[in-house]
Amino acid sequence: MFTLPDKAVVACVHLPPTPGSPRYGGSVDHIYESALSEAEILLRHGVDALIVENFRDAPFHPRSVPVETAATVAGVTREVVRMSTVPTGVAVLRNDASAALGIAVATGADFIRVNVHVGAVLSEQGVLTGNAHETLRLRRALDSDVAIYADARVKHSQPFVYTDLATEVRDLSQRADGVIVSGELTGLETSPEDLLTARRVTRGPLLVGSGVTPENLPAVFAHADGFIVGSYFKADGVPGNAVDEARVEALMDRVRALRGSDGPRTDRTAA
Repeated sequence: MFTLPDKAVVACVHLPPTPGSPRYGGSVDHIYESALSEAEILLRHGVDALIVENFRDAPFHPRSVPVETAATVAGVTREVVRMSTVPTGVAVLRNDASAALGIAVATGADFIRVNVHVGAVLSEQGVLTGNAHETLRLRRALDSDVAIYADARVKHSQPFVYTDLATEVRDLSQRADGVIVSGELTGLETSPEDLLTARRVTRGPLLVGSGVTPENLPAVFAHADGFIVGSYFKADGVPGNAVDEARVEALMDRVRALRGSDGPRTDRTAA
């Protein structure tokens, strides 16, 4: 089964609005060009993995996305996989795990992110329910080793099923290959206390899912196995903006200093 490198920085490749979404600009070529340009910047500065997301399609479909969305994400993901020197993942927002897994298998991607894999939450899209039973069976049916990284207490939501984080992480650890802990909203700092709670109850990979900056990274670095970074890499830290190369360089310099290494790691890693 695939696993991310230790202390991996997973950089988000946020696609421009895809066909059918409210802010779609009318050019599919622009979506591909933007994604590949931003991926090249991120790779140049030594990120350890990429994850392609239809982030700018908000407001999101709560469950299954339409075929035009899945097709666009698949096409771009394949191009990113082809040009990338690091592991590549995919997330189909808001919570289409089946589409993400199918795209990963069809494009050669290494992992997926699932917002709600177990339990149920109340979100701006309404009630989202975990479908681990379907996703894991689909992975078996496809004879796939694509890794599933899933959120505990996913941002922009309130839980229905789990009254405490530790219980959710314990259950999630049995049904996913890695657990993601985030802040309450996109770009907000992940609580070090939440990270420690999750660390105490899981031995599997544990990732920080939001809010990482060069300033707060030392507070979570020792307890996390990886860091998903989207907002900080954007101009002015605004998630809808374009990637700011200076911000990428600043965070990666901080990561390398904490690792005690002068060089980035850029090889695919599998276990």
